[in-house]
Formats: sequence, structure tokens, C-alpha cells
Amino acid sequence: MAKVAPKRGKNKDNARRSKKKISVLAQEKVEYVDYKDINLLRRFMSDRAKIRSRRVSGNDSQQQKEIARAIKNSREMALLPYTNRVTTQRGGGRDRGDRGDRGDRGDRGLRLENAEIRETVDVIEETITDVEVLDIDAVEIDVTEVAAEVTE
Repeated sequence: MAKVAPKRGKNKDNARRSKKKISVLAQEKVEYVDYKDINLLRRFMSDRAKIRSRRVSGNDSQQQKEIARAIKNSREMALLPYTNRVTTQRGGGRDRGDRGDRGDRGDRGLRLENAEIRETVDVIEETITDVEVLDIDAVEIDVTEVAAEVTE
């Protein structure tokens, strides 16, 4: 007796197939992808300056190769960034304090750095209060002089 193949049900990931995305290059009838055309290339990059995939952009494989090559060339020519730094605020997590990720110095090193910073700020404040100035915008402090005073 032959085994009966199990019936296939609906696609579990997506029951309905979505319509295939049409490429921006096809919509605008772009024949040549130029590495100097920043506005076009930025449409194929994420906010963190990553190249978007074919699935997201709707390009075919040849278009995707052209886009990737143009983006890489424009990055090399410093027209586009390699990365964009995106800062997000993290919530106060469940840090129990049992992680030893501060290295060998621990809190002691942080306290020393903070003390040095406080000394530098005090010297700067003293320098500012010693100078009588009518216009606060005209105050210029040479940081190297202040740092030299701190180290003495």
C-alpha cells in the first residue's frame, strides 16, 4: 500500500499572497543608475544607511546589483554615508547590578574621572568669574590653557 501525501493547507505565513511590489526604477523608467544621483539612491537605503533588500524595494536581481554597486561607489566617493547613527532612549531595564561589565576599574575609575571633570569645571568657572565682561558672547576660553592649569 502506497503512502498518501499529506494535504497542504493554506500558507501559514501569509494566507493571502500580496501583490508583487513594483520597482521605483521601473515606475520612473530609469535606464542607467548613476552613483551621483543621491536622491534616487537614498530611496533604496534604510534610515541607518543599509541597502534595502529586493523583497522590500521590488527590484529584480539585475536592478538590485546596479543599485548596490552605485550605492557602494557613492559611499566610496563620500556622497553617501556608510552608516547613520540612530540613538534611541532605552528604558530602565531590569538591571540587577550583577553584571561585571565595567572592566577592572569598577566604580572607582568612574569616580576618578568625575573628580577630574569637576576640577576642570571649577577651573573654568574661576577663569570666567575672574574676567569682567560686559558682553557674555565675547568670552573666549582657551581649553588648552585650562587643561594645562588642571594638570599643574
